[in-house]
Amino acid sequence: MRLELSSFVENDLATIGDYIAADNPARALSFIRELRALFGKIGKHPLLYQLRPEIGTDARLVAHGNYVILFRVVGEVVRIERVAHGSRNLMTLYKPESPESNI
Repeated sequence: MRLELSSFVENDLATIGDYIAADNPARALSFIRELRALFGKIGKHPLLYQLRPEIGTDARLVAHGNYVILFRVVGEVVRIERVAHGSRNLMTLYKPESPESNI
C-alpha cells in the first residue's frame, strides 16, 4: 500500500516537536523520529489497527505515548490524517481530506 500524509501532518509534527523541545530538545527529535517510523509500520499493515467509528466512519488510530496517529485506508492508499495529543477531541479533529490531495 502507498502511504500519504495529509496537509496537516507536518504542522502537527512541528507543533509536537516544539512543545517537547521546550523541556528536552534531544527527546523532541527522537520522539518525532519514532512517530515517523510508526507511519511506515502503519503503511505496511494498516488493517491490523481497529476501526474507530466513534471518531469517524473510516478512522483508525495508533497510540504512541500520549499522542495518537489518526489514519484511514482508501483503496490502496494509507492516509495519515492527523497526529495529536490523545486528550484532544479526536472527533472534531478528524476531518479527512480527499485522497486526491496527495502531500
